[in-house]
Amino acid sequence: MLPTDVPLSHLSTSLLLLLQLLHPASSFFPNVWSLLAAPGSVTHQDLTEEAALNVTLQLFLEQPPPGRPPLHLEDFLGRTLLADDLFAAYFGPGFSSRRFRAALGEVSRANAAQDFLPTSKNDPDLHFDAERLGQGRTRLAGALREALVAARALDHTLARRRLGAALHALQDFYSHSNWVELGRQEPHPHLLWPRQELQSLARVGDPTCSDCEELSCPGNLLDLTLLTSGYFGSHPSKPPGKCSHGGRFDRSSSQPPRGGINKDSTSPGFSPHHMLHLQAAKLALLASIQAFSLLRSRLGDRGFSSLLPRLLDISPASSLSFVLDTTGSMGEEISAAKIQARHIVEQRRGSPMEPAHYILVPFHDPGFGPVFTTSDPDSFWQQLNELHALGGGDEPEMCLSALELALLHTPPLSDIFVFTDASPKDAVLTNRVESLTQERRCRVTFLVTEDPLRVQGRARREVLSPLRFEPYEAVALASGGEVIFTKDQHIQDVAAIVGDSMADLVTLPLEPPVVVSGRPLGFSVDALLQRVTVRIHGEVSSFWIRSPAAQTALDFLFYFGIPMDEGPHPGLYPLAQPVAGLQTQLLVEVTGLGFRGDPRDLRSHFSHVVLRGIPEGAERGRVPLEPMGPRERGLLAASLPPALLSTTGPFSLELIGQDGEGHGLHRAASQPCTVVPVLLELSSSPGSLAPGSKAPLSLHIASFSGPQDLDLRTSVNPRFPLTFNLSRVRLEPNESVWGHLWLEVPDSAAPDSVVMVTVTATGREGSLVPPTHAFLWLLVLAPASQDPLAATAHSSGPILHSTSSVSTLVTRGRARGGRVGNCWWGTVGGVLLLLGLASW
Repeated sequence: MLPTDVPLSHLSTSLLLLLQLLHPASSFFPNVWSLLAAPGSVTHQDLTEEAALNVTLQLFLEQPPPGRPPLHLEDFLGRTLLADDLFAAYFGPGFSSRRFRAALGEVSRANAAQDFLPTSKNDPDLHFDAERLGQGRTRLAGALREALVAARALDHTLARRRLGAALHALQDFYSHSNWVELGRQEPHPHLLWPRQELQSLARVGDPTCSDCEELSCPGNLLDLTLLTSGYFGSHPSKPPGKCSHGGRFDRSSSQPPRGGINKDSTSPGFSPHHMLHLQAAKLALLASIQAFSLLRSRLGDRGFSSLLPRLLDISPASSLSFVLDTTGSMGEEISAAKIQARHIVEQRRGSPMEPAHYILVPFHDPGFGPVFTTSDPDSFWQQLNELHALGGGDEPEMCLSALELALLHTPPLSDIFVFTDASPKDAVLTNRVESLTQERRCRVTFLVTEDPLRVQGRARREVLSPLRFEPYEAVALASGGEVIFTKDQHIQDVAAIVGDSMADLVTLPLEPPVVVSGRPLGFSVDALLQRVTVRIHGEVSSFWIRSPAAQTALDFLFYFGIPMDEGPHPGLYPLAQPVAGLQTQLLVEVTGLGFRGDPRDLRSHFSHVVLRGIPEGAERGRVPLEPMGPRERGLLAASLPPALLSTTGPFSLELIGQDGEGHGLHRAASQPCTVVPVLLELSSSPGSLAPGSKAPLSLHIASFSGPQDLDLRTSVNPRFPLTFNLSRVRLEPNESVWGHLWLEVPDSAAPDSVVMVTVTATGREGSLVPPTHAFLWLLVLAPASQDPLAATAHSSGPILHSTSSVSTLVTRGRARGGRVGNCWWGTVGGVLLLLGLASW
């Protein structure tokens, strides 16, 4: 929703407000939740989402949808650009943009996190502060390279996080430097590649600012030919004559020369150059689109088969991920998996629901893997067809190790199907895998051809417990999946659940939420549902029912956050899970609402969120949802008081509201949440790892409820050496502690590979405190003689990618017209057209 050259009075209703934060940011505000401090400002989140939507529209305009009429730019003139509208126009009504919006959320939150993480928030190189412009440009190019390598390695979560970090720095350049004050009307021509020198930089002894004792400092720059940026705080200290960043929380701005030059917001109390905020935001948006387009060109421009659409999950389809037991008794199960995979490939080939990724992980005893990932259905089918049931014959097997490997390579919001007839040999991984399913938001379904009460029919080394399948039940419960026990002769029919689960389904809550003997189970069916699926499995004499799934585009995403209303970076810091005793905000993003869909969808609304304990189903609390901004954006927020989160353990989220005709509307999250006992944050210095290096990591542990006696464990995948200075810690309420880790990357480490570090905090022996996990993904890069982005960007130029001479940029605000360098730009009904970009 980027406003460009528009009066402030036009902006207040077009931006989203949440928290009453009274402090400034030291860059563009991190996210929309920060904006009550300066209504009408443009945030990092706005810039990131606008750029991604523009690149997506460009892709849709260039690649006509199969079997549907092509899109035309005129269809979007005068409209607010929404992901739901784009997907409905391209793929057809009823196709959900949920995964795409989740991917955008990952990039946006990673962008905002640069202002919160202890390893990045005060680093001037990552924000183009303190005249460290050359160093900032080097770090920017490095983050873009890491995003490129991670995307090629098909680790899209890590790629999105590094892309968010890169975009944060890129956008900060236009807010923190004097590029706009120099009269520039286009992005810096050499910022996205390091082989071009930055010209006309202010030197150490050059005075750059005069003293300004007012909040607004429009004329405090001394030299309008040299490029400079402001100093913030005391690290590094501001030399005499240099500009400050400025604003209420910048201690350097009280030292002569006073004032500052930042353009972070529209408020003079936060931004001394507030009058140039919208110009800075416009250039930051153009530069962000350049970065997306540059990545698109380097990831291969083959339409939807290229990596950028997969990086942003520009598809309504889920991935297909199989974890297969290949021991000798699994012939029927492997055959069933092949039949289902073949059916999905043939039925969905060329359609919007064709899987974008295929993942296959075999396992047996004692081995598991390797993981096979591809976007080519024929390659996947060939790899699957080469699997045969061999050896083994006894149980248990290495199932959870294989599942963990699949989770590391499966995109978020995907379904993973495990075929086995054995219990897990590696049950010690249960808690970690549970947490990882929620971190990745993947649902796991186990298809087990072994009755847990049956003790014969298979060679065994020992008598096995009927409780041996409980780890599968725990993982399924944590992920929102299920465990289905069947027999060999029925596996072909039961395996049909694979195709059903990959449909665009939402979850309907049951009433009552758990089975009560003699009481019927019911659920509400609203007018927006297209198809209802009910699964009943178990003994016929005492059957039980899972939450039914229904096909509709009306669904929701959610995440948690804590207000960061102190210091220089106000906003909402995202959490993977809520923490006991900590005031938490729940943010809900409703998908399937838009002007161009069913009018009933737009009039539908949710008013409350219900929290239910798992597995007992008791209601923990009911909290009102407040709409944030225009209804078509579907943004809702609820404040969860500490008393509601005082009990650790899993709970479910249900949204309650009404459809456009006043009938009840009920949706449930597809995956449970967990209140964790402590806040556990694992971070590293920005950048990548190199073979033969040793990297320091930081761990922050905080308790906000009761005293905590914790044991700490670490693991690394792959198994690199890791040392840690903490093994046990005791925390009193509202107490925190820092730990330090050192990761050794061997010389033999594979370049362009991903490393996952896990820290687990558990209660002391006999404690009922559930474990808390922190995950950190790192990238190992081989030294490069030149940056791959630099070589291509200089030769072709970072342009808005187009197959013609006209490229488009659509904004959610309004603009009038003008020139961007040698490009003409103007708007009609909120659509900004850029002409001649190929000559940049």
